[in-house]
Amino acid sequence: MTQKQPSARIRRSPEQVRAAVHQAVIDLLSAPEGEDLTIPAIAGRAGVNHTSVYRRWGGLDALLADTVTTRLERNSPLKDTGSLRGDLMAWAEASVASMHTPEGRALVRAVVLSMPSSNQARPERAEHFRRRMRSIEQIRERAVGRGETPPPLEEILDQLIAPFYIRAIFGIDLPASGYPELLVDRLLGSGSSGSSGGTDSA
Repeated sequence: MTQKQPSARIRRSPEQVRAAVHQAVIDLLSAPEGEDLTIPAIAGRAGVNHTSVYRRWGGLDALLADTVTTRLERNSPLKDTGSLRGDLMAWAEASVASMHTPEGRALVRAVVLSMPSSNQARPERAEHFRRRMRSIEQIRERAVGRGETPPPLEEILDQLIAPFYIRAIFGIDLPASGYPELLVDRLLGSGSSGSSGGTDSA
């Protein structure tokens, strides 16, 4: 039986290998007892050679950041609701739903563990952050196209995105209901932000 493993590895495409490695990361992070999260452990669970993982990602920080960004891009398709508030609400509601799943909680753990341990890792992490923020930028661009005035990206990051991650990282339960509305209404009602017209936010 063991003779079949090498041929199975050879037949997988690069994207299949990438998906298997990402799934191995999620599985290890989701394990109740907390599995050993190392490149060899991830490679073993994914059924790939650990040298292939090092070649593609360079190290654990970059692999975790890529896993988080790819999964969130896959799990959070942009929804055009026809208004800035509606789009932000859809994004926030999807975040709440995600954080109630084992995979969502695993992704938050991955965010924390992927914090770079050296300045050398920061450019790669910045690229993953830009990929993650692309969905928010698209929401802002759609709002501008409708004649609305969206808040600056940093305000959205501080007032809408950060509260979810802070609660998840420190194990603070989300309110039973109304949390997305609370955050979105507070964001759109603050300072220069508004749903339509108003002063320039840039």
